[in-house]
Amino acid sequence: MLKQIISIVIIGVVILVTIALSFSNSFIEENVEETDLIIKGDVIMPTKVSRPGCEKNDNCYIPSIIVIEKGEKITWINEDSAFHTITSGFYETPNDLFDSGHLDPFESYTLTFDEVGTYDYFCTLHPWMKGQVIVE
Repeated sequence: MLKQIISIVIIGVVILVTIALSFSNSFIEENVEETDLIIKGDVIMPTKVSRPGCEKNDNCYIPSIIVIEKGEKITWINEDSAFHTITSGFYETPNDLFDSGHLDPFESYTLTFDEVGTYDYFCTLHPWMKGQVIVE
């Protein structure tokens, strides 16, 4: 009788360990997949730029002016806790060349610039946020 109880306990422990290991392996695999999704940004919207003041140090978009070659892409990443946009033109006169729509915190927007020129942009929700893309 004692041998049967010991056998049942050992089998139960083996089953529990097997289940625990299978859950931990799936958790590790999920985390690896998530790290593969990290996007490198060319322009960052840092924290606290949803409040006026970042324009004084010209750090609402970092960098606020970026120079690229024709045909290159730029990726903006919203690292703030507020929604932001990347909208072409100026707050008073948007020109409808591009518009990211509202970006949630930690969302990104990528755009390819196929024409040489200077492209001003701003945030429709925070008009003091301004940036510029120069395509050579």
